[in-house]
Amino acid sequence: MERRNFLQLSATSALAVAIAPSLITQKLYAEDGSLFQPFEKVQLKDSEGNPLKASALTVEENYIFNYPHVGTPAIMINLQSPAEKDIKLKAEDGTEYIYTGGAGAKGTIVAYSAICPHQLTHPQPEISLFHYVEEKGTTQAYKNGGVVVCTSHLSAFDPKQGGKVVGGPAAQGLASIVLEVDEEDTIWAVAVLGPVKFQEYFDAFKDEFKKFYGNKRKAKKLAKVEAKVQTLKEFSAEIF
Repeated sequence: MERRNFLQLSATSALAVAIAPSLITQKLYAEDGSLFQPFEKVQLKDSEGNPLKASALTVEENYIFNYPHVGTPAIMINLQSPAEKDIKLKAEDGTEYIYTGGAGAKGTIVAYSAICPHQLTHPQPEISLFHYVEEKGTTQAYKNGGVVVCTSHLSAFDPKQGGKVVGGPAAQGLASIVLEVDEEDTIWAVAVLGPVKFQEYFDAFKDEFKKFYGNKRKAKKLAKVEAKVQTLKEFSAEIF
């Protein structure tokens, strides 16, 4: 099988694209590169520097890591039940793309950019206004739990449906961080699927990047080799 594999669903739409995470190795690209971006294959590691095992993920815990840039946060969740497959999604500009499901043996492991597409709210060390609410939980942003919420302006996103926006003012869903789980049960981040807000994010938080990374240029560097994973409650002093 060719290393660069891409499945285009022309029967759905000329602009609709889909990927199969199990086919991704080190590089993958789409003919329409606007909504699929491959990056260096990065291994997720725990706080002690050990490869993170998919089987070690607590169900419905919020996990935070930075990808694809050193300064762009992502959220990972091991859901109660598998993410749905072949979900058609649409970016704010109307471009369609296909989310093909979660990673891991049960298809329950999902990851998304932790930058709200509405006004770029994201987890910070002092406080996080962006997090996953467990299924039995409640939130003002949506009628039930089991969603990722931005409590800044009450947008809600369904992690089982590719980060689809289901409530609030956000005009599009969350970009998906494409994950692979290898034969040794370790987790890799390999690409980003969906509309991103990275450039707007980098333009908006220069003071934050200076404080935590030295400057924006360092925060914009691409993650390489490995990315440290923390629970959100370890990363943020307060989750609101």
